[in-house]
Amino acid sequence: MGKSSQSQSRVSGSLASRIERLRERIRHHDYRYYVLNQPEISDAEYDRLLRELKALEADAPHFVTPDSPSQRVGGIPDEAFRPVRHATPMLSLDNAFTEAELLAWHERVAKGLPGLAPTYTVELKIDGVGLALTYERGQLVQAATRGDGTTGEEVTANARTVRAIPLRLSGEAPSRLEVRGEVYMATKEFEHYNAQASRAGEETFANPRNAAAGSLRQKDPSVSATRPLRFFAHSYGMVEGMRFTSHWEFLQACKRLGLPITDEARRCRSFEEAHQRCRRLEALRDRLSYEADGVVIKVNELAYQERLGMTMKSPRWAIAYKFPAHHATTQVLDVLHSVGRTGVVTPVASLAPVSCGGVTISSATLHNYEEVDRLGVRIGDWVVIRRAGEVIPQVVKVIESKRSGKERSVRPPLRCPECHGVITKEKEGEVAYRCISPSCPAQLARSVLHFGSRSAMDIEGLGDVVVEQLVSRGVIHDVAELYRLTDGDLLKLPLFAERKAQKLLDAIRASRTRGLARLLFGLGIRHVGEKAARELAERFGSMTRLTQVDQGTLEQVPGIGPVVAGAVVQFFHQPETRQLIRRLEAAGVKMTEAARSGPHPLLHATFVFTGELSSMSRSEAEALVRRLGGTASSSVSRKTTYLVAGDSPGSKLEKAKKLGVNVINEAHFKQLISQ
Repeated sequence: MGKSSQSQSRVSGSLASRIERLRERIRHHDYRYYVLNQPEISDAEYDRLLRELKALEADAPHFVTPDSPSQRVGGIPDEAFRPVRHATPMLSLDNAFTEAELLAWHERVAKGLPGLAPTYTVELKIDGVGLALTYERGQLVQAATRGDGTTGEEVTANARTVRAIPLRLSGEAPSRLEVRGEVYMATKEFEHYNAQASRAGEETFANPRNAAAGSLRQKDPSVSATRPLRFFAHSYGMVEGMRFTSHWEFLQACKRLGLPITDEARRCRSFEEAHQRCRRLEALRDRLSYEADGVVIKVNELAYQERLGMTMKSPRWAIAYKFPAHHATTQVLDVLHSVGRTGVVTPVASLAPVSCGGVTISSATLHNYEEVDRLGVRIGDWVVIRRAGEVIPQVVKVIESKRSGKERSVRPPLRCPECHGVITKEKEGEVAYRCISPSCPAQLARSVLHFGSRSAMDIEGLGDVVVEQLVSRGVIHDVAELYRLTDGDLLKLPLFAERKAQKLLDAIRASRTRGLARLLFGLGIRHVGEKAARELAERFGSMTRLTQVDQGTLEQVPGIGPVVAGAVVQFFHQPETRQLIRRLEAAGVKMTEAARSGPHPLLHATFVFTGELSSMSRSEAEALVRRLGGTASSSVSRKTTYLVAGDSPGSKLEKAKKLGVNVINEAHFKQLISQ
């Protein structure tokens, strides 16, 4: 081997070692955070380590391995949600709702184990979604939902995005292990996610369990990756290459392997001790960081479990002791229609005041109108409400036997209660009704913030506090009025001096020339993101042409399906929208874009790039594809037309070959775009 080859080999070996050391540091911090609950670094420092790893792997994609912490998000798998048969059935547990029922279960256990003194384990029953994880030689190979207990659904790609689930087990792992547990959202993280989703105009969830279930069943794993999901292990369905004599021994093995367990798990020497532990956890329930609806008690010794056996539906050696919910009964006096910052209209029950969980409740959320129909709520009904911890009170049941016949049905409003604009349910199967008027005062602050954001009209200085003052003091009533602001208007506000006022006015004036694509995105049309706005602007060239196009024509634009096309037509059909556009045009805002002209040689073709290109960057190549009528994607699928492979291609190359995708080099790509 020559000196040059030896030097390259040393550099390569050094880089591989550096990458692996970085991976181990990240796995160590995952273990400290999720298993031990003892983090050593901040989230920002963790993110810095992950960014460093991704940068190194991008420079050396041949060193990327499936279990690298950087590989949690992959493409959309073809096998998503296919049926998966569990190694052994995932049986449900019998429930005890009172202490008397719990004592009766203990008596049955004692009768089944005469003369023996079993120990017990006590674990919180997390209100989450059941998941079975299969590891082979320590590597995660499959994740499946509980389903009907015998057959679940394949959700491996989504489960890989959950940082609490190790992609590779630590230490000496069994040759094969199917571990079972719950995917959940911590309460504060759920509330934070819902608040963010509401500001962005996206779907919110009624409770953490629904949020976890919805997040785990996303068709696109990159969406799951944005959700703050966590995981606790609580049992196993099958193990090869490792033996346990007790459930507690299994739980401790989970911690060694890097699988988190509930931090409140305890081993108890007697049933009396386990019973006291249940009472202690019930008293702690409102102080937990996640929702738990009870406690699971298990006979600890596996030999005793086997001796007690199973019924047709559940094991005799375990029981779920359910916490009593905070319930109260009251009457629905009215149902109000509340308009959120994203235009979503939410029904809120106005209640006769009642004490529930130590708090006087006078209103409760009904979430959406589909939930109103499901519960059958009418104005005048007597209902059961539930309050758990700090969660917003909710109506859970109608007491139909108390109806008098004078109750009135609840219907979604036809007009927005704030602005009298059109209320719409945009597509079949969507739950939310929303006001889509661009001038709705309930949505104004969010609309103005979005309009001035960097990806839209890019108005520097138009931040949250400034917008809040402009809106709350009635200085502006829609985004067009930004362009009529004077220094006199701004100097009346507490935040502004002459220099700051002039800077904002200059930024607003400069934004007039941003062009049609950014204006369309800034208007906040439902379902129209940056990419769709660019496609529409480049395809039609002017606001005038776009507002005259019918839905069928819009659907012919690549990337604009029926949902987006319908939202665009509906938006421009409103009188309020047409008035707003006239005011923006009068203010001098540019309403045109350089329309695509000439040949579109890449029309209907989808390109994915891997490795380094010599004559252009990847982003430049993707922009070129879009300009010539094609689609640039970041992941390989059966719909990919070409994979363009540069130097040092990554794992996308192997996937493309496996799927039969046409693989071309940079020279071939340049030939295609020059036709």
